[in-house]
Amino acid sequence: MEWLWIVLGITLILVGILGSFLPLLPGPPVAYAGMLLQQLRDDRPFTTQFLLIWAGVVVIVIVLDYMVPIWGTKRYGGSKYGVWGCTLGFLLAFWMGPLGVILGPFIGAFVGEMIARQDSKVALRAAWGSFVGFLLGSLLKIVACFMMLYYVIKSI
Repeated sequence: MEWLWIVLGITLILVGILGSFLPLLPGPPVAYAGMLLQQLRDDRPFTTQFLLIWAGVVVIVIVLDYMVPIWGTKRYGGSKYGVWGCTLGFLLAFWMGPLGVILGPFIGAFVGEMIARQDSKVALRAAWGSFVGFLLGSLLKIVACFMMLYYVIKSI
């Protein structure tokens, strides 16, 4: 029975890693479920404190994943309009699948800056910032998932 929990847990973590690339799959929470599944093993490899810390890490990564594109828009010179556009673009395009999650904030930031009467160069720079933020958020999720995979493999 031990190997069943190990295989299922690692499978969930691998799905979580995929979810870090595919915006509609919640990567870190799925990977965390794979780590939690290891507690069904006879040796219970993780302490409660360890699992609570990782639950906190997962929550922080999820929050940052939504905030980093907005930060990227600001960092690359976006105004309030660009930030609002980035946020609205994400919310509206979220339902359009992975491509919508990637392009929505980019297009939203661009349109927001154009509404603010910025020239297209400034608007494109702010939109690029939202894309950079998306990539950074994805990187955070990937790192968290691979760390969980490391701990599960180490516990075997």
